[in-house]
Amino acid sequence: MTNLARYTASDLSALMDKITRNSIGLDQYFDRVFTQESVSNYPPYNLVHISDSESQLEIALAGFKKEEVNVYTQNGKLHIEGTKEPREDEGTYVHRGLAQRSFTRTWTLAEDTEVRSVVFEDGLLSVVLGRIVPEHHQRKDYL
Repeated sequence: MTNLARYTASDLSALMDKITRNSIGLDQYFDRVFTQESVSNYPPYNLVHISDSESQLEIALAGFKKEEVNVYTQNGKLHIEGTKEPREDEGTYVHRGLAQRSFTRTWTLAEDTEVRSVVFEDGLLSVVLGRIVPEHHQRKDYL
């Protein structure tokens, strides 16, 4: 029996090095977990748990038009982009509290998650995400 090595927080890089050297096909998984993406609070969003197999992402996009918002998935990520062009007839603001800037937000999706619907209404973008349940795991009624 081999000796088990104990790792502490200071040895974490050595542990991760051993794991990545001895694993095949997990490179993309580790890249997703350990890649630091820029943290942004704009635009604000809610993540609502609807059921065990469905969630809804709500994003506040006040002032955006449907044509200025792009939602797509690529490489296991949900991308939401908003492009806001500055208006020439803006005038002088006494207070400007509504952020009207372009943005890009990205969420990593689990492999068994799909986008079921996207609705943009009254300044709120709603993205319904569902878990794909294999047929052999779904409920079956026999009587």
